[in-house]
Amino acid sequence: MYFQIRKLVLWPRTHTPPRVVDFKHGVVNVISGASKTGKSAVVPIIDYCLGSDRCAIPVGVIREKCGWFGIVIETVEGLKLLARREPGDQQGTGDMYFLEGREITIPDRIEGKNANLDFVKDTLNRVATLTNLEFDPNSESGYKAQPSFRDLMAFTFQPQNIVANPDVMFFKADTTEHREKLKTIFPYVLGAVTGAILQARFELDRLNRILRRKETEMRAIALANSAWQLEAQGWLRQAIELGLLAANETIPPDWANIVDLLREVVTDKASNARPSLAGIDVTLTRLETLRSRESELAEKLHEHRQRLNELRRLHESSEFYAGSIHVQRDRLALANWIRGLVDDESDDPITELSGGDRDKLLRLCDNLDALDVRLKSLPSVSGTLDKEMLRQRSATEEVLSRLNETRNEISNLERDSEIARRATDHFDRIERFLGRLEQALQLYDRADQSSDLRTEIATLRKQIEDLQKIISEAEIRRKLNNALARVESMTSQMVPQLDAEWPDAPVRLIIDDLTVKVIRGSRDDYLWEIGSGANWLAYHISLTLALQKFFLTEPQHFVPAFLVYDQPSQVYFPKRTASDDTAEGFTLRDQDIVAVRKVFALLGRETEAAGGRLQIIVLDHADEGVWGDLPGVTLTEEWRGQALVPSEW
Repeated sequence: MYFQIRKLVLWPRTHTPPRVVDFKHGVVNVISGASKTGKSAVVPIIDYCLGSDRCAIPVGVIREKCGWFGIVIETVEGLKLLARREPGDQQGTGDMYFLEGREITIPDRIEGKNANLDFVKDTLNRVATLTNLEFDPNSESGYKAQPSFRDLMAFTFQPQNIVANPDVMFFKADTTEHREKLKTIFPYVLGAVTGAILQARFELDRLNRILRRKETEMRAIALANSAWQLEAQGWLRQAIELGLLAANETIPPDWANIVDLLREVVTDKASNARPSLAGIDVTLTRLETLRSRESELAEKLHEHRQRLNELRRLHESSEFYAGSIHVQRDRLALANWIRGLVDDESDDPITELSGGDRDKLLRLCDNLDALDVRLKSLPSVSGTLDKEMLRQRSATEEVLSRLNETRNEISNLERDSEIARRATDHFDRIERFLGRLEQALQLYDRADQSSDLRTEIATLRKQIEDLQKIISEAEIRRKLNNALARVESMTSQMVPQLDAEWPDAPVRLIIDDLTVKVIRGSRDDYLWEIGSGANWLAYHISLTLALQKFFLTEPQHFVPAFLVYDQPSQVYFPKRTASDDTAEGFTLRDQDIVAVRKVFALLGRETEAAGGRLQIIVLDHADEGVWGDLPGVTLTEEWRGQALVPSEW
């Protein structure tokens, strides 16, 4: 991703102009200077302005004298100014100042925020065109959360405590949170896992949930159907016992005829179970009549109650409307008061407001009186409603009384007649049997007509199969191994250009450990197993450059194309010597200068090869006497006699 630092800006707490450090794009920008001049604060300042959760800018002069920190970045969208308030005693602050455009004028002073941290993070995520999907649809771990621009900082910063560290290869990988998240996003960064694959994972998870639900439904239907088939002959025998089939009815042996006979029982025989009751006893005949009357009365009772409820709601609406009419009529009483003032012919404010024209006021009063007459003439429905409600209430009570009488008679007849009780039990058994049989047939029909469900399941399985091809773990591993091979090849080509002990030994990037292995014959040595700071520096420089070179070969890759190295020469110039009276206090040896020069030369070659798309910032003690005249390497500022924070602040 085209993303380069154009300016670093410090705003003082006083009203003096801001301190601005300008960087060039597409080259190695070197800030050279003595110790305690603020070089090591540049990385945490840039990181803080790019949305880090806490402020790692060193306390002391920088934090005490500066009120705001800012950077100007250049992207494909143009320039953007990201400034963030010094947090004081807090670990960080969300107060930010944001500007963007083709050209940006640095304000002399920031009076207050116009943005917040979340807005800036969202903007950077958008510029990077990162996916907004998590890496695992079912994981609740933060390590599997969607990638963010902040995660990509692992590939851009090599601060002083990392650049030659044998145990930590990447920025902030010394903390569990960042280490685990970096291991998660590495396949995504290397292109083995893409946004399309993440989307396919979520779609696969959704389809699997639907498939499990459909398969469960199908199994339930099939299980119920299978059990019902085993009981089908029992249904027919029970129908014969209840008189729904003739006693000499032969149970057919094949399944199709069994189902047809059961359907005949449900459709035709149900009506034949009832008439025989009337011939058993006079009591049963009366019961038959009473049950019919009970049903009719229950239906009439429901109808009357429904009408009564509707009348009650209409009456309430009428009362509310009448209240509104009374309020309007009370307001129209104003006409009498005005007419009294006009007839009095004395000076009053109302007459004066009308311009002394009493006729206008009298016409107004006449119009108000006419409106009052119209309101009085509005009909009232309360009397009609009350009458109808009384009629419906009486009808309801009458029907309810007749229904209770009928039910009492039915209860008495069933209690007094043993024949009626047995017939009633028999009738209830028939009704329950027919109900169960009808439900069973519906379930069978549903299972028999489940071809649509089977089609849905087959379609889901085909879609899942297609998605599984997209997210094939074997294919992801193949792509990851290919990408790793390319990065490792680039790294192995760069190591011989530096002061490494085994320049020809192949290098392997181990994602699970976030480090490299050096392959020497039969030995595979992790970085922490290899001695010498020169080796550690060589592999840090080579790997970070190789990764950036890999990113630049991928179209529209989202990792920012800039690197910041802090004190890479510390391996060769580690201490100041008391006997040295130079400004730096270094004892410089020829071989050390050659080794450091190799580092700068490699950085310069890679920026030139990138054609202006890669920017590198180096913060170092070494001056132009060490790295001067190297292609692609330019001096940004020299902090000897000056520092990041001006002395006048």
